[in-house]
Amino acid sequence: MPLDPQCIFCRIVRGEAEASLVYRDSDVTAFMDLNPITPGHLLIVPNDHFPDFGSLDPAAGSRMMSVAHQLARALRRAPLGVEGLNLHLADGAVAGQVVFHCHLHIIPRYSGDGFGFRRGAAEHGRDRAELNRVASLIRSGMADGGEE
Repeated sequence: MPLDPQCIFCRIVRGEAEASLVYRDSDVTAFMDLNPITPGHLLIVPNDHFPDFGSLDPAAGSRMMSVAHQLARALRRAPLGVEGLNLHLADGAVAGQVVFHCHLHIIPRYSGDGFGFRRGAAEHGRDRAELNRVASLIRSGMADGGEE
């Protein structure tokens, strides 16, 4: 997809906006999050503009994950004291996506860092019949849409 002249991540990829780059190749760019949750918080973006995960080219997504793996290893080797990692990709405003250029967060974790995913009420699972019903709906969505 063509780059979006209004997108901050496209501007970073083009070198038109400031960023603390960590990695760049012909497919993806990784840089420090401007508002890090923890020290070392990185973003990986495809160099082409894909507004969300659903529009992301599968090859670009694969490259993002491959680079995430390399950067995760680098974070653990760096003298930052990283004890764990979270990968996070928000898809859509309701999921917390703020910049509409698909991006993957690598969030280093440290004991007592105060960050965490909070689970909602238990009614979201545990009933096997409901889990089976939802699994069936998802399978039907795969059959209807196939590979895009």
